[in-house]
Amino acid sequence: MNKKKLTIIVIIFAIIGIGTGFLATDIAMKKSEERTPYFHVVEIGEFEDDPAVWGKNFPLQYDTYKRTVDMVRTKHGGSESIPRTPSSADPRDVVSQDKLQEDPRLKQMWLGYAFSKDFREERGHAYMLEDQLFTGRQQVPQPGACLNCHASTYVTQVKLGNGDIQKGFELMNQMPYHEAVKGVKHPVSCIDCHNPKDMSLRVTKPAFMEGIKKYKATQNVHNYDVNKMATRQEMRTFVCAQCHVEYFFKGTEKRLTFPWDKGLKADQILEVYRENGHKDWIHAVTRAEVLKAQHPEFEMFSQGVHAKSGVSCVDCHMPYQRVGAMKITDHQARSPLLNINKSCQTCHHSSEVDLLSKVDLIQSRHLEMRDRALNALMQFIDDIKMATDKKISADKIKKAQTLQREAQFLIDFVEAENSAGFHAPQEAARVMMLAMDKIREGQILLR
Repeated sequence: MNKKKLTIIVIIFAIIGIGTGFLATDIAMKKSEERTPYFHVVEIGEFEDDPAVWGKNFPLQYDTYKRTVDMVRTKHGGSESIPRTPSSADPRDVVSQDKLQEDPRLKQMWLGYAFSKDFREERGHAYMLEDQLFTGRQQVPQPGACLNCHASTYVTQVKLGNGDIQKGFELMNQMPYHEAVKGVKHPVSCIDCHNPKDMSLRVTKPAFMEGIKKYKATQNVHNYDVNKMATRQEMRTFVCAQCHVEYFFKGTEKRLTFPWDKGLKADQILEVYRENGHKDWIHAVTRAEVLKAQHPEFEMFSQGVHAKSGVSCVDCHMPYQRVGAMKITDHQARSPLLNINKSCQTCHHSSEVDLLSKVDLIQSRHLEMRDRALNALMQFIDDIKMATDKKISADKIKKAQTLQREAQFLIDFVEAENSAGFHAPQEAARVMMLAMDKIREGQILLR
């Protein structure tokens, strides 16, 4: 072997050796990352509700959490930035689009209620507290109960109750909103969903603890304790369902209550309201005692194929992502359509274009049905007004008002659910058909 060949062989082996060394180092680093999935920089106290402090130990998760400030619109949802001139009463220089201007039928449906004064497209978690604080709906005095779903309330309620979160929950509900809001500092925070001792998922909102206990009883599971009996996969939905639900304020104490005594379906919830006689306001045109559906994503999602297949909210809206050797949850809660590769293609082996097309078809058909239902409701409201002006019998008017109350709630239930029908398309269609049937019954009654 000549000297030149020997030199080449030495160089090749040197390169292989260096590469092997780099590979071994990289493997060792990744194994170290797997063993230590977070940075222990600070001790996180039992009552630490500042997400920036948690972010010192969990910088990757905190970085994605901060990105909930992004305002991105999909074809059928999401928010876009609308500039506004700040004022002393409202310092926001950017808001989302006005849905009352986009669809005046919503204002007509809610006439006489605070939602007819201001209703904008929902923005990310970063804005959930300030958008409630400065909404035009605050022109009508609001209770502290509203904060349960718009702020990190765990520490506030524990302090109000002198260590008893249940008592603090009850006290905060009754306080005037502008008094109660002084006790909170942050929108949804790490402490609301995670135990600082071991970072395990937990439910901290008393209303959900009570609500899920009632619902489980309908399934013959009694004395259900969500923090002891739920599986980890269930918790990946339940922590979201602490807020993304239908609710009402019960009695003069304004107790936040989830109406799941008979089940999670819209008509089962309506049956609860039928029995307890709850009303949110009296419609300004028809004088019907009507109801406002809130944001029943959990209830509607629970009727769909994804929930039935064991998929959680987090799987789609906050999917796992790889950072080096670590697998972390993306805390930029957002539409799966903005993150199809990780949200959808983990399970669905179709192209992004194909998946988008399928979702668009579902949502477009849903919105067509929703438009027809809203148009029918507008005509029914006019029919009741005309019948009242013509002095049709009070008994018939009362029956028509009841039918408006129920049809309106069912349509609003579908409208307020923020997936444009995707969470459970057939269930959404069923609910709207129930509403249309009540409208038809009412119109026949008034002939």
